[in-house]
Amino acid sequence: MPSMRGYRFMFFRRISQTAIIGLFLGGHLLGWQVLQGNLSSSWLLHTVPLADPFAVLQMFATRHVVATEALIGGLIIALFFGLLAGRSFCSWVCPLNMVTDAAGWLGEKAGLIHPGKSPVISRKTRYGVIGVSLAVSLSTGLAAFEWISPIAMLHRGIIFGMGMGWTLVLAVFFFDLFVQRDGFCGHLCPLGGFYALITGFSLIRIRHDKEKCTLCRKCLDICPEQQVLPMIGQISSAVTSGECTNCGRCIEVCNDHAMKFGIRFSPAKQRTRIA
Repeated sequence: MPSMRGYRFMFFRRISQTAIIGLFLGGHLLGWQVLQGNLSSSWLLHTVPLADPFAVLQMFATRHVVATEALIGGLIIALFFGLLAGRSFCSWVCPLNMVTDAAGWLGEKAGLIHPGKSPVISRKTRYGVIGVSLAVSLSTGLAAFEWISPIAMLHRGIIFGMGMGWTLVLAVFFFDLFVQRDGFCGHLCPLGGFYALITGFSLIRIRHDKEKCTLCRKCLDICPEQQVLPMIGQISSAVTSGECTNCGRCIEVCNDHAMKFGIRFSPAKQRTRIA
């Protein structure tokens, strides 16, 4: 039976995700002032505005006047993840991640989805969805993805009550279960694609130690974004791609201790190129 060490970051991620939901619930039901609103637009400590920067970008595309609080809030979030935390929103904050992780786990246990299975859609599709979302926002005057986002529907549903949004959340679950492992988050979600674009230079990174690596490839099998790990067994390096979600699963499965959290910048002795 796997030890808790093999799931420690997943455990911390679930605490983070449920705690954030709990704080929003407390703000709505009990009047707590820690977090009030939702993931699209909220207030921290009733003083600091926070906003989804991709939602703000869609609002710009609609050509409507964007409130100053939304601009400041979107900038705060973009700077936090873009300069520091990387694409960790997707694995440490997003409530839909719990749904897609559950679908992936169940699909693997049931033999429905195999880690090495070729994707049915390209990972680049999410960047196309960004463009479509902005184009539709421009042409309709509505923030397009916000209207159909399963992330927003799930989060708002938990806090304010779920309507027909459950159908879209279930659709994501079944897509990941039967069609493609990590299909929505890794291939379709424009919000994940947006964070991948702005977090390419963030400080907190997964680091690989070539000297400890035995090429077991467990990290590649478990990683929801395998393409971000070209250095495995090649060089000691940080993951430099913004597509990494900093979920820590590669660290959990590595019995060689060749993976760890660190910072982007490496010592001079490790600055070598892949042959």
